[in-house]
Amino acid sequence: MRYRDSGVDIDRANQIVRGISELAPPTWGPRVLSRIGHFGGLFDASDLGRAPVLVCSVDGVGTKTHVATLAGRYRGLGVDIVHHSVNDILVQGARPLLFMDYVAAAQLEESAVLEIVGGMVDACRAHACALLGGETAEMPGTYTAGDYDVVGSIVGVAERDRLLTGEQVRVGDEVWGLPSSGLHTNGYSLARRILLEEARLSLDATPDGLETNLGAALLEPHRSYFEPLWPLLQEKRLHALVHITGGGFFDNIPRVLPAHCEAEVDPTLWEIPPLFRLIERLGNVATEEMRRVFNLGIGMVVLVDPANVEPLLARCPEARRIGRVVAGTGGVRFR
Repeated sequence: MRYRDSGVDIDRANQIVRGISELAPPTWGPRVLSRIGHFGGLFDASDLGRAPVLVCSVDGVGTKTHVATLAGRYRGLGVDIVHHSVNDILVQGARPLLFMDYVAAAQLEESAVLEIVGGMVDACRAHACALLGGETAEMPGTYTAGDYDVVGSIVGVAERDRLLTGEQVRVGDEVWGLPSSGLHTNGYSLARRILLEEARLSLDATPDGLETNLGAALLEPHRSYFEPLWPLLQEKRLHALVHITGGGFFDNIPRVLPAHCEAEVDPTLWEIPPLFRLIERLGNVATEEMRRVFNLGIGMVVLVDPANVEPLLARCPEARRIGRVVAGTGGVRFR
């Protein structure tokens, strides 16, 4: 018996790594001191700021990968994980420095893996973030044949006096929402169950209300909010940011609320996109469950003093006021 007979092909994995080593270098700058293939990546951190704080996060794309496998479209998954990660540290007031990935499957297909990493390269270059390295793993028996697990770890930096912690949030602040580009990377287990298994819709179908077919709508990449929001953070215009991911509104917004504050959200102030309405209708999903699972068209929430709304709209003209901060007990209340 050979390792290959058990489903793990080292030669194929090495070929994939060689392909990745050709993709990653365009994301590097003079701070990167290593190359793909070392046991660890090296990054020069000698001049990151006056009082630099490293901000780190790790997350995965989740079962969105299953939709990508069904559609045979993988590049967006790489964009998804980078943008998700960038947003996760942006809400702490950090800009990205470096990113590392983990791509695993029962059996790695070179074209699929390089497509995923190619998406990561595109997203990292757009954010001046080095794709420093990563890991590929073949684990037959652990993963379902054909599916991929796409995970990423990001390291960013923020000046200590510019960190966002929610401490500045106060009663009277306004709550604004920035549009999402779709489901982003959350709620796919429920969405797939309803749309693909129960309703048996084809990814090529275009249900009423959607402007694209279902596959394109479900695979629309996770939006990054770095470009419009970073200048506002540098100018100290914002009190807090909330990335609406797993847990929706109810679990994410309270992360930045002081114990004496409550976010009052008015769902009539923005239009919920058709894809969410389709899921809600076909699955007979309760309104509260939709608000806990999905972003409902709001990918980033901004808590801001009314005096800084004008600068926010200058950078983010698509922003919509969705509520306000009132006295309360640290939770979220829908009007």
